[in-house]
Amino acid sequence: MSVSDYLLSELGIYGLPLLFVVLVVGCAGLPLPASFLLLAAGSFVAQDELHLWPALGLASAGAIIGDNIGYALGRWGGRRISSWLPKLFAKDRLRKTEKWLKRWGGAGIFFSRWLVTPLGPVVNITSGLTNYSWPRFFLYCATGETLWVVVYVSLGKLFSGQVQAMSEFFGDFTWVMAGLLVVLVLGRNLFKFFRSPPETSG
Repeated sequence: MSVSDYLLSELGIYGLPLLFVVLVVGCAGLPLPASFLLLAAGSFVAQDELHLWPALGLASAGAIIGDNIGYALGRWGGRRISSWLPKLFAKDRLRKTEKWLKRWGGAGIFFSRWLVTPLGPVVNITSGLTNYSWPRFFLYCATGETLWVVVYVSLGKLFSGQVQAMSEFFGDFTWVMAGLLVVLVLGRNLFKFFRSPPETSG
């Protein structure tokens, strides 16, 4: 039995408490199928096995708490972690992530909540590691996660019978968007490189 199938069966038993815990743990950094579970929760709402507003509220709260756990790990444990895992948090990589956050700022945090969700946990830790303003982080994280939860639960409710197919579609779509984001950044940098005048010596 896959993790998704197991969580789906447990959601039918434990309901909203399980949804909350999975969102906390998944958004904090553990690779759990949180998006799939949100779609499944929407399907359960359509079948009157879960109530809509409590599902939206608890799922949003769980996602926001998980994000802030990741931020706290980066802020207060990141430097220690970087000494343990030099390849993961090498100085040049840290500089790149700092530049990325300065360039994208709140927009990067907001879009990584719901459009390119695989980047979310990395952005959380990086935000803490680079001492990004916590009030700003919380604002963009809360709005982005609430949007993610509302959209996915609503879609699961609307297309109750096609949750598995929708999960696969949105998984592929998310990675396509992540790839497009990388291509756009690289294209922009190349464009700036070729537009810049050549350096003249002496």
